[in-house]
Amino acid sequence: MTKTYDIIAFADTCVDLVLRDDDVTPRFGQVEKTVAGYELVMGGSCCIFATQAAKLGLNVALLGMVGDDAFGELILDTLSSAGVDTRHMQVDKDLGTGLTVHLAQADDRAMLTYPGSSNALTAADISDDMLAQARHLHYGSLFLQTGLLPDCIEILRRAKSLGLTTSLDTNWDPAEAWDINLDAALSSVDVLLPNEQEAQKLCGVASLAEAVQYLRQRVPVLVVKRGVEGASAWAKGTETVGTVAEADAGGDGVGAGDSFDAGFLAGWLGGLAMRDCLSIACRCGRAVAGRIGGVKGQAFRSDLPELPRLEQD
Repeated sequence: MTKTYDIIAFADTCVDLVLRDDDVTPRFGQVEKTVAGYELVMGGSCCIFATQAAKLGLNVALLGMVGDDAFGELILDTLSSAGVDTRHMQVDKDLGTGLTVHLAQADDRAMLTYPGSSNALTAADISDDMLAQARHLHYGSLFLQTGLLPDCIEILRRAKSLGLTTSLDTNWDPAEAWDINLDAALSSVDVLLPNEQEAQKLCGVASLAEAVQYLRQRVPVLVVKRGVEGASAWAKGTETVGTVAEADAGGDGVGAGDSFDAGFLAGWLGGLAMRDCLSIACRCGRAVAGRIGGVKGQAFRSDLPELPRLEQD
């Protein structure tokens, strides 16, 4: 069967409204307080991932929902402008697009989130015909996409049975329950992409070494993101370390891990050596970390000439 897409992902659609000042603590009692600045940008780990993958030259489709509102339009416009195929995105007039308000000061922030469209997708919305159009499924925001969570293991199994390779980035669990049958889920995962803290929480262990020992025995490729320390990958019994240059000052780090994922998978799907996959991934992550929001600093294929072009079936 001819594959239409290199990658398909499930959209955790939301926008980020970031309010910035030295002190953004609100005061109740109808007290109005001004702030120094703001940004309104597309958020959502999988949405940010998809835009980066498309900018790197991959054919990417997102399956998801947005509300019939200005925030939904912003998301669809951002995705389309990056080259993401949005024909499988639904506009629901009865649904509000997800929104997170960030109150950002110094190196800290508080967040208020309305989930809305970000967790509206369910397994009933994902057909085998849709999955079969892609070479690879990237499943992100596992715990945030609560509409899919009860069926996540079956979704991964379905993708594997249809011949797709799969990757999983669980991201953080806001409930901090980490309640998933991990072994069952990982049995259908080719590439696992946690950060250090997520790896430990997933395994319920106190050290990264313990988490790595457990996880590398359960997936063909384990990649652990380590922030300013770069990243490490384990495949075929070998560890490979990738380093990263310091990001430009003034960025907020939002979406750096998602762009890292896209860079790694672009190299991996293209058959590059592990060290090259990590190098591309770290450069993609660094570029985003030095800017505000998840998409402004994203790399393009022209920035990474070593990336191969994927052959169409």
